[in-house]
Amino acid sequence: MVTAVQQTDRDASGYAGSPGIPEPMDHVWTGRRHSTPWIFGTMLFSALCSITAAFVLSVDAVSLAANPEAELSCNINAVLSCGAVGVSWQASLFGFPNAFLGLVTEPVVITIAVACLSGVRFKRWFMFSAQVVYLLGLIFAYWLFWQSSFRIHALCPWCLLITLGTTLVFMTLLHVNIRDRNLYLSERAQARAESLVRMNIDLLVTFALLFTVIAIILLKYGATVFG
Repeated sequence: MVTAVQQTDRDASGYAGSPGIPEPMDHVWTGRRHSTPWIFGTMLFSALCSITAAFVLSVDAVSLAANPEAELSCNINAVLSCGAVGVSWQASLFGFPNAFLGLVTEPVVITIAVACLSGVRFKRWFMFSAQVVYLLGLIFAYWLFWQSSFRIHALCPWCLLITLGTTLVFMTLLHVNIRDRNLYLSERAQARAESLVRMNIDLLVTFALLFTVIAIILLKYGATVFG
């Protein structure tokens, strides 16, 4: 009877729903980079950076709505210009400033990070859903970067900070979801994913993404990006 009750509680928790996959055990993952404080501390810092940038961009969007010619503090030069990006159609893709999305989504990420740092473990379906939603956010962030670089021909420093924050949040979320087996992978795929994370391949992917952004900026704009 006790075993049956424990099994029922385990299934209801949302963890380890696939046969043969045990519940996540943090102690199996050695090393600070795989620890809960390190992962969610990084996530919290990244989300705070993103929401700060989103708040500034939201204020700027209101200013541009009142006066499209307004001089913004982040209009640094011809390349680094929030104003040029802010008045483009890409900056309000859904009919309102994109920055408003950050004001809605980043508090959720902050809540997840703070709760997990406090010892809360969310259900498997919730963490999987968060991963999917943030994948869409990552794609959107890099689409905006591409549009800024090759269509608008101007870069917004605060948008670049959001791209950085979004990348870090997505990769830390992926890290913890692989560690805690939240992605509904087959046993073979799960074992492969864990092996890659243990080898720090996810960290290399993170650096590769950020290096690609920096390389594109330097190759396209060169020294002009510095004024």
